[in-house]
Amino acid sequence: MHFSNGIHDERDEEMKPEHKTEMKARARNIRLTVSYDGTNYHGFQRQRPPVVAVQNVLEEKLEAIFGDSIELAASGRTDAGVHAYGQVVNFFTDGQIPVERVPRAVNGLLPPDIAVLEAAEADPDFSARHSAKSKTYIYRIQQGALPCPFTRNYAWHVGRPLDVAAMREALGCVHGTHDFTSFRASGGAPMSPVRTMYREEIRAIPGDMLEIVLHGNGFLYHMVRNIIGTLANVGLGRISPAGFRDILEARDRQKASPTAPAQGLYLFSVEY
Repeated sequence: MHFSNGIHDERDEEMKPEHKTEMKARARNIRLTVSYDGTNYHGFQRQRPPVVAVQNVLEEKLEAIFGDSIELAASGRTDAGVHAYGQVVNFFTDGQIPVERVPRAVNGLLPPDIAVLEAAEADPDFSARHSAKSKTYIYRIQQGALPCPFTRNYAWHVGRPLDVAAMREALGCVHGTHDFTSFRASGGAPMSPVRTMYREEIRAIPGDMLEIVLHGNGFLYHMVRNIIGTLANVGLGRISPAGFRDILEARDRQKASPTAPAQGLYLFSVEY
């Protein structure tokens, strides 16, 4: 993993290494902000057919618009079922379409569950992955005895009311710089488990929905979902706020709770 301007997600996506020199020789570096509903995709990262990921679809449509091969580099991967309000990608191209026309042109070809929100010319050395300073994720939990069919793909249904005050107290433990080994899934790249959280918040939304916000300089593989899984058990009274702190300080994944489901997670924004 390369670190340049901060710490980045453990599972990052980059253009194919063997094509990097060729791509960077092109005339333009284009930056896009992309929003997508991840329900019908096998994550963001490019997959081999017949498996379809968001990157496969984006690259195909961008190639039609720009008239050359496209390989996206992304701020980070999202897993199957995870959504994004503000994923950032960049790519190199010799295509001539004016940047202000790109969103409308691409959105005319994309399926309705993917949208390009913004396009801009970027400096040649800009990388959606390596230039990122921080990221913000949100996670939504739907409370209530009965599941809601309208939020089943967009929130984790927890069938009992949660103790939000206890959850807020526990979540405060992650503020600042910590070793997040306890919330790190296996299978990620070998790298330092130390991350810094700048903001953490739990907001109540009408309709028995909770929204948890985490803003940090980088996130380990499944880190947000593992924090949320453990935090939900605080809300259910199975773990105390002090116990949550003990889990964080134990630096042992076996101490924490199971991973929260993917559908409640959103990559909200990437800060540069």
